[in-house]
Order: sequence, then C-alpha cells, then structure tokens
Amino acid sequence: MAYPTVVMVSTVKRKVRTIESSWSTPQFLEALLLALKGDGPALSTTPLDLTEIDSRTALVVTTSGSTGNPKSVLLSAQSLIANARATHKFLGASSGERWSLLLPTSHIAGLNILIRSIELGTEPVGVESQADYSAIVPTQLHRALNGDATLLSHLKQCKAVLVGGGPLGSELHKEATNSGINVITTYGMTETSGGVIYNGAPIDGITVEIQDGRIALKGPQVALGYLNGDFPINDGWFLTNDYGSIENGIVKVSGRSDDQINSGGEKISLSAIENFLQSEFASLEIVAFAKSDKEWGEKLCIATTQSIDLNDLQGRLRGKFGAHASPKELIKVSAIPYLGIGKPDRKKLADDNA
Repeated sequence: MAYPTVVMVSTVKRKVRTIESSWSTPQFLEALLLALKGDGPALSTTPLDLTEIDSRTALVVTTSGSTGNPKSVLLSAQSLIANARATHKFLGASSGERWSLLLPTSHIAGLNILIRSIELGTEPVGVESQADYSAIVPTQLHRALNGDATLLSHLKQCKAVLVGGGPLGSELHKEATNSGINVITTYGMTETSGGVIYNGAPIDGITVEIQDGRIALKGPQVALGYLNGDFPINDGWFLTNDYGSIENGIVKVSGRSDDQINSGGEKISLSAIENFLQSEFASLEIVAFAKSDKEWGEKLCIATTQSIDLNDLQGRLRGKFGAHASPKELIKVSAIPYLGIGKPDRKKLADDNA
C-alpha cells in the first residue's frame, strides 16, 4: 500500500452527524456499521460546525486536549478496520468471541471496542458479564487491584486485557500478572486509530522508527489528518509527540515533547518525572504539574493522594534526573482530577492550588 507524503483533501463529501448519548448499544453499533460501510453518515464524537465532511472519513474523534488544544482527527473505515483486524490477529480472536466495554465511547479506545465487536459479530458486554477480551486504562487496573472486586473478577476471567491510555508501571503490571490478569500493554493514539504497539512490538501493518528522538509510526492505521489541517506526516510517517527508543526490537517511551516545562532555564518533562515516581512508589496517584512562579518561571510541583516525605521524593528525583528536577512543592490531595480517558488534569491541579 502506498502512503502519501501529504494529507490530500477530497472534494467529495458525505454527511456527518454527532454521536448521541441516548443511543443504546444496538443503535450505536448500527450507526457505526453504516458509517464504516459508507451507507450512512460519518459519526463525530463532538458537535462540528459543518454538516458534510471528506467522503473517506468514517469517524471524527476529538482528542481530550490533555497536553494542548483538542484536535478533531479524521479516521477512515480502512484505518479503523485495519486496527481491529490487527488486534484480533495478535490476540488470536475468532468470530463469536466477546469484548467488554469499560471505556467511554467518546474516545477512540471505547469506539474500538464497538468496531472489534462488529468484526467478531457480537455485542459488547459490561463488567457484570463474562467477556473474552477487554481494554482499560492503568487507573482502572489500579482500582481493580485495590478494592474493586467486581472489576478484578471480570478482568481475571478475560483471555487478555489491553491496558493503554498512559504508561503502566512495572510494579502495577507485576501485581496484575500475579493476580491472574493477562495484561497486554498498548501504545498508540487517536491519530493511529488507537493502540498499534502491543507489549512493545508493532502489530500487523505497523512500522516504527525513531526520528529526531521521537517515535514515528507508519501503516494503514494512520489517520487521514486533522479537521483543521497541520497533520505531522511525512512520506507516510506520522511523527508522534513521544520521545522513545527501540531496544532489542521493543519500543520504549521515555516522555513527551509537548509536556516540557522550563524551570530556571532547565527543561523538565512532566511525564518523565511522573512515570518515574509512579514506578518508585508503586502508585498511579502521583502527578507532576507546573505552576507559574516569579523566580523560576515555572516550578515543578507534585500532587499525590499518598503520605510521602518531600525530602525522600526530592532525593530520588535528584538521583535520577539531576538537581533541577527537585520539586518545589509537594501537595497532598483527596483525589487526582482526571481529564479524558484516565489522563490527569494538570491544569486543574495548577488552578486549584494556585
């Protein structure tokens, strides 16, 4: 398959309609099937200021905007189906098997459950029913292992559980495995029709390489582009905002290029700080964020629901990243606010603790 060096805009249009929260699962599946077949309007997760769209588009999925302004991503039926089939090939899934829907359908991860269900000829079920496969975010896994007995039982009965939407710490991963959950780590984004790297390796159709320190992906799962243009693609390669490396064929994500702050002239990656601390303290309830500061410009702050000693935390960060990564504030909160699909709302933390 040939990939364009630029995203081409089609002059042929099709109707687009907003997904309605009142739809039942059968109604949603029917509308989605028609969108994928081209026999009905394209679907959008949010209202758009237009009634028609590029005819190749089946879904318009607006990102959460957790690291910037939300973007409306144009996804074709070919990309979405390619992702579903590559996932089923990886899992060895067969017709008649069932997915559970534990993620919101306003995000690509939840929508993918519906598309995979269409591919297998079944309807997705909830947490109270038995399923062959499921997909969750690390926060849900943490809750299953820390008191949510219904979710834990459900996940243990699945043949495989995809975990994505954010980094999965080694301790949480180990705990889940020891509890009997077959965890498959996933990496991807709305722009790649969801996860395309499973357990560190690309799924069928995907090629990965590192370009200028950032992860670049190529394959049929890559989106048509953004509704407003400016899609970062070159010769078919979609350049992500994630720094990473490939070690012995395994893709490792080290941080994001769009969550860096400048504190006293030193650049600090919030996600790198956050991932390290979550692994060190075996908890997802630790979030790095920044606040404006007259002296530093931006100062690194840590929010947590745990009782952590500031000196201990600072010492670990200095040892890993250097003196500039020592946080200026440690704030204990009753709960971490989340934005979108299991992603921390750093702006709310900054505003609430200004």
